[in-house]
Formats: sequence, C-alpha cells, structure tokens
Amino acid sequence: MCVNAGDLVQGFFITGTDTNVGKTLVSAWLLAHLDAYYWKPVQAGTEPETDAATVRRLAELTADRILPEAYLLSEAMAPHEAARREGVSIEMAKLTQPPTDRLLVVEGAGGLMVPLTEDTYVIDLADELELPVILVARSTLGTINHTLLSLEALRRRSITVAGVVINGPDAPHNRAAVERYGQVEVIAEIPWLETINKAALCAIEPELDLAKLARGNL
Repeated sequence: MCVNAGDLVQGFFITGTDTNVGKTLVSAWLLAHLDAYYWKPVQAGTEPETDAATVRRLAELTADRILPEAYLLSEAMAPHEAARREGVSIEMAKLTQPPTDRLLVVEGAGGLMVPLTEDTYVIDLADELELPVILVARSTLGTINHTLLSLEALRRRSITVAGVVINGPDAPHNRAAVERYGQVEVIAEIPWLETINKAALCAIEPELDLAKLARGNL
C-alpha cells in the first residue's frame, strides 16, 4: 500500500552507477509511494519523451507534481556537451532547490562523475542540494565494482547515502556483496516488469521506511 508523506519537507537525490540503470524508473517508483514533487534539474534528450514525462506517465501523476527543468537540452548526451552544442552555459546558481511544501525527488543525469560544466559534475550538484542520495544500480555482472566506486565517491564528499535500489533479475549474491562491502542497505529490488504503471510500482514495497529516509533519519 502506498504511503502518504505529504508532511515531508526534504527528499531524495537519485543518481546511478551508470546511465540506463533505471534512475527514472526508481524516481517513478518513489513518486508512486510518496506524495512528492519530481524535479529533473538538467534534462539532456527530449525524444521520445523527457524523463519528467516518463515519471508522470508511469506514476500517473498530475501536472502540478512535476517541476520544470532548469535546463532542457535536446540531445541525449552528457549535459556539458549537449549544452555546448546548443550554445548554452549551465550555471550552478540556477540549479538551486526550488521551494516546495512537500518531499522533493530530484533526478540527476547519468552517473556521479558526469560533467555538468567545465569544472562541475553531477556529484557537485548532489553535494549542493544536501538531500539524502539513493544510488540506483543494476543487478547484473559488473554492478559490485560500479556500486562500490560510486559509494566511495559519495562518502569522500561526506554526502549522506540513504541506500541502494537494485534493478534487474534476481541476483542475491550481488546484493549481498553490495551490502557487505559497501556497508549500505538495499532499499528495494525492482525486477523486470512486463507492465509498468502505478499499480505495478506500488506493489513493490520498500524494505526501509521511505518517510524516515527522506527526513534524513537514517
């Protein structure tokens, strides 16, 4: 059963161990379970639809739950390059957290070390926003290395890690390794879904209390 978290004033920063690991799916999953707003500060790629449009469709959200992007770039590539090709300069000052009266789910672009500007990265944005980070990882071969490297980068910046969400086929050995060597808890495992909609997302129960995690009560 989905929980109501309308009284929350903090939120999550969603990042991944790589691109295409399921950050947008996990964002939709969170929005299906929480009365929250969604914000994608920098969107690079608009076809076939933006990540915001995908989240709204999958979680069946009303338009007011989606906050507008600070930068909307047409080409699907690293933001610094997409911006350069459009003659746009991404300014970190424009990526400040918008004021909200409820939980905010912020989705990053690619992985932590994806450049946003000439000298800033997605991890810098996560650091600036000061939201608990949910790291999205695939379940398959290679995930241990990618996940542990991402966790190490976050902890070197003293960025709070709320936990890991694993996407893909069941791989208990990889989950156990991530939890043991990464000293982190897995919030949820999302299997391959034949149909992705709000009902399917709500059926995947979190293993930790999302409301407490969002408040920073880790």
